[in-house]
Amino acid sequence: MDNAASNHTLQKWIPSKLFFEDGNALCQWLYTGDIRFTHPFFAETIGACKQHIYKFNPTYRKSVSDISLIPIWAEGLNTVKPSAFIFHVSRCGSTLATQLLGINERHITLSEVPFFDELLRNQAETDLSVTEFNDIFKAALNFYGQQRTGSETKLFIKTDSWHVLFYKQLRELYPDVPFILLYRDPDEVMRSQQKIRGTQAVPGLINPALFGFDAAVIRQLSLDEYMAKVLERYYTCFLDIIKTDDNAHLVNYCEGPIEIVKKIAAISQTVLDEDDMALINQRAGFHSKHPGQIFAEEKNKTPILEYLYQAAQLYAALEEERKRLT
Repeated sequence: MDNAASNHTLQKWIPSKLFFEDGNALCQWLYTGDIRFTHPFFAETIGACKQHIYKFNPTYRKSVSDISLIPIWAEGLNTVKPSAFIFHVSRCGSTLATQLLGINERHITLSEVPFFDELLRNQAETDLSVTEFNDIFKAALNFYGQQRTGSETKLFIKTDSWHVLFYKQLRELYPDVPFILLYRDPDEVMRSQQKIRGTQAVPGLINPALFGFDAAVIRQLSLDEYMAKVLERYYTCFLDIIKTDDNAHLVNYCEGPIEIVKKIAAISQTVLDEDDMALINQRAGFHSKHPGQIFAEEKNKTPILEYLYQAAQLYAALEEERKRLT
């Protein structure tokens, strides 16, 4: 182990939860120990860390600070610079891609970190200036991207699907980092959402204003119609980004998990050796959210429903752009 990676007072600690008390923005800190960030979603990693802590220290007391201290406490951390942000439209292979990238222990993978989402969606309530907030966000990411063993060299951040709506802010914070735009046929995304709906697929769980929706209008929509509007918003954002950002890259689920990972690796200048590829090929055949379950994709192409027509048109436009840029 590199001693430089372990001499910081808050080595292996992360700010894990944002909350407000008496008008103050506070964060709860969590010790992660030697637990690797390899769960399908980071919320599961947090759960594993808490379980480990309470198992060996039943009297453990929560550590809390003002969020303004995060940049100060991050000073001196040995951190890995972000290698790529993975934006996605949900149900499009982003979870599996992140897990495949995380097979190599030199790679840190962050899959939908709750604290990042809490910061982004509650920044107006923090009463911080733009500069102060941005400093806090970058410092928080440094805690998550710290070298915990000293061997880590790459950092991949998979966002929540709605974080593409914060694209401009994130691009200003990380102007030189590749942004991966991962998407899928809207009919296939919809069928997956119909089985188990994500946060973005249920009206009201995310402030409709974030999507630019009128609350009164969306109350009149069915769940599927609402999700179609969400997909339209995502595809539109992707189209706007790819036309103006030379460091944004379109990747389609239909290319398959192996090719997706190879593309992300090439874009982020990440070397995957024979051992990496052997493990990636082995893992790619299993379900992203249930690693012990062999993945079997349903093939059930149906005619495009009227409420998906606009999303399908936008998807086709994305495909034209992807093929043009290939």
